[in-house]
Amino acid sequence: MRDFADAVAPGLLLAQGIGRWGNWFNQELYGKPTSLPWGLKIDPEHRQPNYVQDSTFHPTFLYEFAYDLIMVGVLLLLDRRFRFKPPALFSLYVSIYTFGRFFEELLRVDPAHEFAGLRLNAWVSIVVFCLSTGFFIWWQFMREGESEPGEPTRRTAPQGPAMAIPKGRVRPSR
Repeated sequence: MRDFADAVAPGLLLAQGIGRWGNWFNQELYGKPTSLPWGLKIDPEHRQPNYVQDSTFHPTFLYEFAYDLIMVGVLLLLDRRFRFKPPALFSLYVSIYTFGRFFEELLRVDPAHEFAGLRLNAWVSIVVFCLSTGFFIWWQFMREGESEPGEPTRRTAPQGPAMAIPKGRVRPSR
């Protein structure tokens, strides 16, 4: 099951990025007003009441899509380069997604509950990021116990004089 979670992690991140494009069609969940060339034009009937005078807004769905797409590449690169113990890739996916989501929440203008000056979704991102990153560190570097299925068992080196190498295993000298 843990291997399955690692296998689907990059796909989930890509799917979330693609799913955000629906916000463009619906003209919802956009960011603060902007004059940047890539600002998103929102029809007056879809603007938040405090922003009726503004016409272009940060396209947070586009930012999330680009971020998710890049992070899919990062996850795949990390998976190729390092030998993680499953479900490490899944916990990294959760950490990466919530990290980016925190900054997206800082741009959004749609109504949301707030706590201590931050949107509740930003707080959730902080908590889940800390938990998933902590789990990743503990699982990969600090956890002791049984070996993972398919992982070679660790053996201690024998103490005492070196043993002779069997004759059939000696390589000829060049």
